[in-house]
Amino acid sequence: MKKIINFTFLLVFIVLLVGCMREEKGQLIRVDVQKMDTEENHNEAIMITDNELLELLREAFKQIKWDDKVVNIDRKPDVETTLFYTFDENMPERLVEYQIWFNENAGTATIGSNNENESYGELDKDNTNTLKNILLK
Repeated sequence: MKKIINFTFLLVFIVLLVGCMREEKGQLIRVDVQKMDTEENHNEAIMITDNELLELLREAFKQIKWDDKVVNIDRKPDVETTLFYTFDENMPERLVEYQIWFNENAGTATIGSNNENESYGELDKDNTNTLKNILLK
């Protein structure tokens, strides 16, 4: 009997552990984009709701290599984005805000986030090109 209880406890623990490890951000339903002009003023925000574009953006954002260090950048971000995620239809969306600086010389991007699990990150050339093509239209 004691073996059955121990096995049941172990099984429940493993299921909970796996469930927590696979926690995702939910369904990306919308992205708001604000570009900065040459005088570093905000342009009018645009809203992206196309499912194909949202999927491309979701995949690109998953490729960011996050680092806990603080990055000092002397200029305003090129783009500010707000990603809207839903987890449950009965709950309000969760918002994650990103500031994106495109590094023209390297072809990469530096990204800052307001999410506590993310701070500053770098994005490779291919995914930076995807972001540019979608966000800077």
